[in-house]
Amino acid sequence: MPDIFHDFPIRASAAKVFSAIATPAGLETWWTKTSSGQPAADVTYELGFGANYNWRAVVSRCTPNSEFELQITSADADWTGTRVGFLIAEKNGTTQVRFHHNGWPQENDHYRISCFCWAMYLRLLKRYIETGEIVPYEKRLDA
Repeated sequence: MPDIFHDFPIRASAAKVFSAIATPAGLETWWTKTSSGQPAADVTYELGFGANYNWRAVVSRCTPNSEFELQITSADADWTGTRVGFLIAEKNGTTQVRFHHNGWPQENDHYRISCFCWAMYLRLLKRYIETGEIVPYEKRLDA
């Protein structure tokens, strides 16, 4: 099965990064249009991406300021069953982020598009945390 990986630094504390990747308020600044849930193991998240794109995920790993992972339970066929997660480690005021989106059923067009989209979204995550910039949802892949 193909996987997606991105590693990058963010000039901020692990606590600030964790809040942006693991809380609904944080996710809505760079990834989802709407979301709900709590960063705790086995909690269900609702992930809204607009009309007909209301997905669900369950927190499969959660260690505050260190690790957060969602297993996608309801989405399109390619995403269902995959895991989206982050390992984070702070050193001297910078947090190293190790992102993964594991378990793709095949390397198809949707996988290849998602590789690009994740790079763009993660760039917005970094910009949000480091500068406070929030790009409107509809403009995120063009920013």
